[in-house]
Amino acid sequence: MYYLGVDVGSVSTDIVLLDESMNVVDEIYLRTKGRPIKAVQEGFKILKDKYDDKEIKAVGTTGSGRAIASFLVGADAVKNEITAHAVASLDIDKEVRTILEIGGQDSKIIILKDGIVTDFAMNTVCAAGTGSFLDRQAERLEIPIEKFGEYALKSKMAVRIAGRCAVFAESDMIHKQQLGYEPCDIIKGLCEALVRNYLNNVAKGKDIQPKIFFQGGVAANIGMKAAFEEELGHEIFIPPHFNVMGAIGAAIIAKERLEKTNRKTNFKGFDIANSEFVSTSFECSGCPNRCEVVKILENGKVIGCFGDRCGKWSEKLLFIPRVV
Repeated sequence: MYYLGVDVGSVSTDIVLLDESMNVVDEIYLRTKGRPIKAVQEGFKILKDKYDDKEIKAVGTTGSGRAIASFLVGADAVKNEITAHAVASLDIDKEVRTILEIGGQDSKIIILKDGIVTDFAMNTVCAAGTGSFLDRQAERLEIPIEKFGEYALKSKMAVRIAGRCAVFAESDMIHKQQLGYEPCDIIKGLCEALVRNYLNNVAKGKDIQPKIFFQGGVAANIGMKAAFEEELGHEIFIPPHFNVMGAIGAAIIAKERLEKTNRKTNFKGFDIANSEFVSTSFECSGCPNRCEVVKILENGKVIGCFGDRCGKWSEKLLFIPRVV
């Protein structure tokens, strides 16, 4: 039996399967490309030939696209990214106190005490240090992103890069290239600048205490890990499945919810890979808020709505858990 977790983000869609012992037995990383429905369906097409619907005991969704994903798959739990990442980290190590998470488009910090989230923050408009930004800089330097961190560790003298925002960092990096600095020194300077930017913005005012986990796609960059360790003065730990921790947390939350309520899963099965989904929207005139309500149809049948503040539309289909 397995537990399924789906994390739909702006850049990637991650799907994991956990066994009864909460070990990852399968994981899929897909580019969302602005089409979350297609990304989930693509992932399910891969899983459809490997697993039986009856083997899935619970399914949870998280990420910025968690609401739409919940209607697609028939989720048993729908949770925000903060909770999902915290749950996954604590399942690995109960001693974790700080989670640094940097993904494709956003970054966040989570502070825990005695296994409870006590504080958190997310980036606002600046994309400096996120995966998409680093991908672009690697392309500019004609260096594979997989080798980016290795280059940083080869540097003997980091070049100071302005890291206040993505625009400044990129323009300053170009300037340093024109001055003839070595790529490894520029890359190390960039990593240090992005860490400063993260700590001065996302983590500003936060009580960062060890044990510290670093997760999200950018955790694969060993240059960023080294820069964080140098700046914070603490060892940084990268969990085994650092890039799919949100999906892992969603699966664990779904498992615990069904065990607590003694209910059976709402999972609709892997055949949704072949369904036709359509999203439409309308403006509700029921009150002065005039909410834009998104309506999801599967093969012509309405399966869910979200976007309303009062629940008038989203609570009509009661088998879908409340989105938080």
